[in-house]
Amino acid sequence: MSNLSTTLWSKIRTVQNFPKPGICFFDLTPLFMGNIELLTDALIASIPAEKLQEVDSFVAVEARGFVLASLLAQRLGKGLLLVRKAGKLPPPVVGVGYSLEYGMDRLEMSAEIEPQKIIIVDDVLATGGTLKAVKQLVDKCNHELLGASIFLDLPDLHTDLGLTVWSVLDDKTQPEKAVA
Repeated sequence: MSNLSTTLWSKIRTVQNFPKPGICFFDLTPLFMGNIELLTDALIASIPAEKLQEVDSFVAVEARGFVLASLLAQRLGKGLLLVRKAGKLPPPVVGVGYSLEYGMDRLEMSAEIEPQKIIIVDDVLATGGTLKAVKQLVDKCNHELLGASIFLDLPDLHTDLGLTVWSVLDDKTQPEKAVA
């Protein structure tokens, strides 16, 4: 495992049985507390340089994806589009319902943004339900999807998602450590 992976993992708190029994939650809050340059560098390094040159905007997935996509957009001088839970964006919006690891939800995105070349940004990829829903939103809004930047991929929980995914970490690189 690389020094970068070890450093990043050392800043992530693993919480068993949250938000419900059987779910393992990766708390990124400690990582956000003073590791912003390292985190931003790691996200940028995980995405092919030609895609970073091509992208117009990053699509930020509520809620921790907002933090990660904002870091990329600010550092690279790109736009930022928000994907939010139902009822949080003013109309007109495009929405899709989807299943997640522990329930059902609905996501929405502004329907008024001109088509752009985008990269979806989110924190954790588990079953892929959220990412598939965001892909549907992007398609409905006629944006060109270049791929998805995921901070932490849990590849054993999903199959092929029908899009290119770049990740900084995956759970196979997690060092053995005590969990909360």
